[in-house]
Amino acid sequence: MQKGIIGKKVGMTQIFDEKGNVIPVTVVQAGPCAISQKKTVENDGYAAIQMGYGDLKPHKVTKPMKGHFAKADVAPKRTLREFRLENTEAYNVGDLVKADIFAVGEKIDVTGTSKGKGYAGVIKRWNFQRLKESHGTGPVARHGGSNGCCSDPSRVFPGLKMAGHLGAEKVTVQNLTVAKIDVENNLIAIKGAVPGPNGGIVIIHDSVKA
Repeated sequence: MQKGIIGKKVGMTQIFDEKGNVIPVTVVQAGPCAISQKKTVENDGYAAIQMGYGDLKPHKVTKPMKGHFAKADVAPKRTLREFRLENTEAYNVGDLVKADIFAVGEKIDVTGTSKGKGYAGVIKRWNFQRLKESHGTGPVARHGGSNGCCSDPSRVFPGLKMAGHLGAEKVTVQNLTVAKIDVENNLIAIKGAVPGPNGGIVIIHDSVKA
């Protein structure tokens, strides 16, 4: 990873390129993020930078975190994330990271928490096929079917695909393209969709496939 930033998903819209083609994009308010800590191999065993995004009122911060932000001379932040970059020499505590660290046309990966969809059956959760809804099937057309073994091993193996909680998990969409950047408002338009609801926190960094 060469660079990264924390952002908030604003929503989806569309823009037009020079030829008039429609490009569906997700708008992300990326930064400004303040560097609140810099970790080194000597002190921490690995090199990384810690970024903070979203201002938070001082009375909503715990005393240990107040000291952490005061040491870095950074205003309290709502969201903190670490980035293990290949080169951290260019960053210092207190620096601001803005949307202009990326360029139009650059390949990126976006990580976020997917939308929670509650308890879901096997068809919605795992794309199971249903039975025919004809005479004789009974009220089990959308059921998961038999999941047990015979007398051996007399148990259900862990990891079997069944009904359960769907969504609300960490998801990374790789190899997306930066379609447009509004440096003044710290907005990045990303071609395609990114995980999570509007207002959700996302992490943007350069693509590992690039």
